[in-house]
Amino acid sequence: MEGIVRSWGRILSGYSPSLSIEITRECPLRCPGCYAFGDEHLGGGLTLRDVRDFKGQALVDGILALVDRHRPMHVSLVGGEPLVRFRELDVILPRLADRGLHVQVVTSAVRPIPAAWASIPRLSVVVSIDGLQPEHDVRRAPATYDRILKHIVGQQVVVHCTVTRQQAIRQDYLREFTDFWSAQPHVRKIWFSLYTPQVGEESEEKLRPEDRARVVTDLHALAAAYEKVQMPRGMIDVYAEPPSSPDDCIFARVTQTISADLQTRITPCQFGGTPDCANCGCIASAGLGAIGRHKLGGVIPINPIFDASIGLGRLVRKWRERSADDTDTPAIVPEPGV
Repeated sequence: MEGIVRSWGRILSGYSPSLSIEITRECPLRCPGCYAFGDEHLGGGLTLRDVRDFKGQALVDGILALVDRHRPMHVSLVGGEPLVRFRELDVILPRLADRGLHVQVVTSAVRPIPAAWASIPRLSVVVSIDGLQPEHDVRRAPATYDRILKHIVGQQVVVHCTVTRQQAIRQDYLREFTDFWSAQPHVRKIWFSLYTPQVGEESEEKLRPEDRARVVTDLHALAAAYEKVQMPRGMIDVYAEPPSSPDDCIFARVTQTISADLQTRITPCQFGGTPDCANCGCIASAGLGAIGRHKLGGVIPINPIFDASIGLGRLVRKWRERSADDTDTPAIVPEPGV
């Protein structure tokens, strides 16, 4: 509850409580269905692989400047593959911890996770895993199961699986996945998202309505049976009826997402392009959606309060931006990527 109250304060002050940054365009993987490298992710005409990114001190300074400017409570560092910039993260993560921020690094664990990260307060390392080993190792090579199991030793990671149609149509697939990862001592939590397509997309990954209904039922059962599947019932229920548009999605409205040039905003949400909200499976959207649909005292829904707060915060932000002197904003000079 304390976190919700603080987030509300940030919203009313005209700031986004959540900031997501693609810290590099580099990635050794070529995963099918990856939204970050999709043609429309940055609005068309430019892809993540086309933008200039940062390295070394320029990246450190650039990330910290963004954080100081946007003043979030929660920062997600994504990619590309963030571990390509592990040396810079060794500097950035403690600095963000010193600011009292909650930080999430989303990685494929293609290389060892530095041992020192295990002691950084409020840091979550989220490892993306595409199903059981036979399928994952094909989709995510060279970030294979063998590498992941070796590279997470000494950590307490969050395992995150995006459920695709290939998984959904196989009976007990998600239970087998959960069995395996629940037994791993270096895993503290398991999350499931559902594959989110772009509008008009027809792909092997896209869930059909009957797939989605079956997955929702399966996730309820898994959350009840496995301690490490930390997904409340209300969150899972949002997958059955996701927000109808980015304007109805609390996560999209309270999160700033910035690409690897540390300037380009990704809209309308982290997926970019034109996400098919009717088929959204974003776990962050579902989590905040569950909060928004909660009724205070069983009577007053939170969503209208969020709407009013966000509207007021926008007015505050516009006033602040009109009053601000742009020359006070530190310049960021990019260096070529690796």
